[in-house]
Amino acid sequence: MTSPRVTVQQAWDALVEGNERFMAGDLNHPQQNAARRSELRGSQAPNAAFLGCSDSRVAAEILFDCGLGDLFVVRNIGQIANANTTATMEFAVAELGVAVIVVLAHASCGAVAAAIDQTTAAPSEVTPAIRKELESIQPAVQQEWFASQQLSPYVDPELIDADAVGRRHLDETINALMRQSKVISDAVAAGELGIVGCQYQLEEGRVSPISWVGRVDITR
Repeated sequence: MTSPRVTVQQAWDALVEGNERFMAGDLNHPQQNAARRSELRGSQAPNAAFLGCSDSRVAAEILFDCGLGDLFVVRNIGQIANANTTATMEFAVAELGVAVIVVLAHASCGAVAAAIDQTTAAPSEVTPAIRKELESIQPAVQQEWFASQQLSPYVDPELIDADAVGRRHLDETINALMRQSKVISDAVAAGELGIVGCQYQLEEGRVSPISWVGRVDITR
């Protein structure tokens, strides 16, 4: 196991500061030059890892004003914690010593919309591979639907809050990482790792923390 080089709070605070620069349009574009490329030629030592949606509008290095070697990133539709993404986050903790994992959902998520569509009475045709991935989001759809006290077993897209579904799925992704990886859960228990679930607002540019585990104060 590689020990973190910074505390959980230090790693999170650096990301918050970067997102504030992004929102203000005052980007530093750090660590993005030839000297940095040369420095990283033989190794990497990121302090944060990122599990996010593949949406083209949600690029971690830009949202957090980071550079080469700063973030260890994996993305898929709907930021799903499957075997591949969990293994990638586990590698970031065990081999690279990251202190924080950010799981990032976002408003107007196409994967969430597609998962909602798949729980309607007349779902659209999707490929088998896409259908399988969307199955991981559908429990959050059903939970939100039943929480709204609707009587029909089929979801009406007009009567469900897609962003609320996204937040439920965000919580489940964090829980899945903890369930699927003893390395990750042990690091959280030891105080060496924090996981922060956030939702990104497309227009404002803000990354808002929604849920978290570990020794991190998201109110600072």
